[in-house]
Amino acid sequence: MTGTLYLVGTPIGNLGDLSPRAVETLESVDFIAAEDTRVTLKLLNHFGIRKPMVSYYEHNRVYSGEHILARLAQGESCAVVTDAGMPAISDPGIDLVRACHDAGIPVVSVPGPSAVATAAAMSGMDVTRFTFEGFLSVNKPKRKLHLDELRHEKRTMIFYEAPHKLPGTLEDLLAVFGDREIALIKELTKIHETVDRTTLAEAAARYRANPPKGEFVLVVAGEAPVKEKHTAEEAVERARAYVAEGCSPSEAARRASRETGIKKGAIYNALTEDAT
Repeated sequence: MTGTLYLVGTPIGNLGDLSPRAVETLESVDFIAAEDTRVTLKLLNHFGIRKPMVSYYEHNRVYSGEHILARLAQGESCAVVTDAGMPAISDPGIDLVRACHDAGIPVVSVPGPSAVATAAAMSGMDVTRFTFEGFLSVNKPKRKLHLDELRHEKRTMIFYEAPHKLPGTLEDLLAVFGDREIALIKELTKIHETVDRTTLAEAAARYRANPPKGEFVLVVAGEAPVKEKHTAEEAVERARAYVAEGCSPSEAARRASRETGIKKGAIYNALTEDAT
């Protein structure tokens, strides 16, 4: 009988956000796979949990993943955790999840805080539809390619960023996207949690002069839809149709102007010329 892999969400700042079910799961598994065992040890000590840990992060994910998979296949249970938030989001946990599915090993979620969902909710921006882009690459060609692919993205975009990289990232976003609305959300669930609603140009200038502190989530507006353009002839034709329906020339011109952006006076003059 195989074991079970548990995906356990951990606090993104406030330790009080660890759920009772997460505590129970961490106490019940045979071992814990942690992104950084030092960070996870502080969490376990806070809740009085004593469990063996193995390291599982980007640079050892292949070797460590095989080791974890072998133990699961032998019947042990494992909880995988990241330093903050849900595992498998912007970390190598997804590789382990995929391997477990392929091997027929059960995977169980123990949901917890997620910085992307929390920031989306707090931003005050339109997140009816959004795309999560994670961290931008430090490799300049890859970074440019990533941003170029998003140049015409209509959905709101969410990025993670470290404080020392933030000024450069804001400059890059401004250069590619132009000046758009942005919410910079810092230190989620911590004492100095802030939400700064501004524009890319203003944010780039501010953080160029004042190096930031704290971890950031950036919520950036997508490309604004292109407004339909109408000619004066189209506006007059609409107004004529309204007159045919019984509207006065003045009302017809007003309605056509509102719908097309063409000045009411120009439409009205054309209508009165029709009448002469």
